[in-house]
Amino acid sequence: MIVHAALTALKQIFSRGFRSLMWRCLGLTIVLLILAKFGLTFLIDWWIQQLSLATEHSWLATTLSFIASFGLLFFSFYLLPSISMLVSSFFVDELAEKIERLNYAEEPVGVPMSLGRSLKEGLRFGLLTLGINLAALLLFLLPGVNVLVFFIANALLLGREYFALAAGRFKDSLSVRTMRRDHSMTVNLCGLILAGFVMIPLLNLFTPLFATAMMVHVHKALHHRDLRKTQA
Repeated sequence: MIVHAALTALKQIFSRGFRSLMWRCLGLTIVLLILAKFGLTFLIDWWIQQLSLATEHSWLATTLSFIASFGLLFFSFYLLPSISMLVSSFFVDELAEKIERLNYAEEPVGVPMSLGRSLKEGLRFGLLTLGINLAALLLFLLPGVNVLVFFIANALLLGREYFALAAGRFKDSLSVRTMRRDHSMTVNLCGLILAGFVMIPLLNLFTPLFATAMMVHVHKALHHRDLRKTQA
């Protein structure tokens, strides 16, 4: 079920009917990454200038600026999961509804969240993900360990939060938490796939679409499984 959902999602997000949504999502992801990079660059340059003035060593500013330029490229890798959660808040309902109408036409479509609630949830998920990834970044000096922490942390967070976005179109918060708990193994395994997807350069720019589409299919499959159990 999980592999089928992942392959179906990957095929759908690049299909003709989803291309407009794909380009808009990709564009917003890139814009937010650029804005984050410029913001961090400004803060780092300001700090370096202050440090240079305080120490009166211009070579120090040059050296730190050179190191920071590489550090920002590395840090953007840790920013992507957080930005992905924020981008999802703009497109989750549009993408979910397209998939529900296309693949589950005989069933009612979900109820979209209001824009305010959607942005609030996206920002909350994004900040939570950023906090976890910053904690993983502190382990930079422990090669292997930092990658493992990054992978596991994002697997747990991405699986949990994207499932909540998909299921939340049909259930209230309590029901979503109950369903997620009852199917925690499946949700966490999905999270492992999403965490692996985030680590693939360039392809990871499509994380918001892929994760949303995959979890729509997973939620539907689990919902149908629960119905069969109830009727048995």
